Amino acid sequence: MRQLTEEETKVCFQKLAHYTGSSLSQLVAPTEDPNERFVFRIHGSRVYYVSERNMRLATSIPRDNLLSLGTCIGKFTKTGKFRIQLTALDVIAPHARYKVWIKQNGLMPYLYGGNVVKGHVGRWSEDCPEHAGVIVMDMNDIPLGFGVTARSSAESRKLDPTAICVFRQTDLGEYLREEDTLFTT
Repeated sequence: MRQLTEEETKVCFQKLAHYTGSSLSQLVAPTEDPNERFVFRIHGSRVYYVSERNMRLATSIPRDNLLSLGTCIGKFTKTGKFRIQLTALDVIAPHARYKVWIKQNGLMPYLYGGNVVKGHVGRWSEDCPEHAGVIVMDMNDIPLGFGVTARSSAESRKLDPTAICVFRQTDLGEYLREEDTLFTT
């Protein structure tokens, strides 16, 4: 595992800031306990969010034998783009700027890989703009995935119930649909 280069850090943080906004700084800010500081590290093409203490312990493991450490945030493609993965949902959700809550009748269509339509939206975060990154949650505040808004929250109130409000990026159903390839290197 190694530190991200300046360019890798910039690309990764821009993508994370799309969902978290200014609270991205809380992910890397030191906590009260100096041993529990979290850092971003890259192994192969995957970026991990790991405590500094665990990262130091992992230095005794040869790179070839180390498969994973911490929470996988995403991976860099061959062209240099950064793709956030589903495993980052638990890290991003508490710091999300915008959220969309979906009703019980919209859970299964979303978890099977569908987009969120207006008829399934229970409520929105206030003043959510168009093309903003959102965390999709059920009405019990359980994060289900993330996506990008198709319309602003004000515009979506005027739409018919079958119009798409949120384009799905990833959802919890991916764990089952892509279990063979989700964690392969």
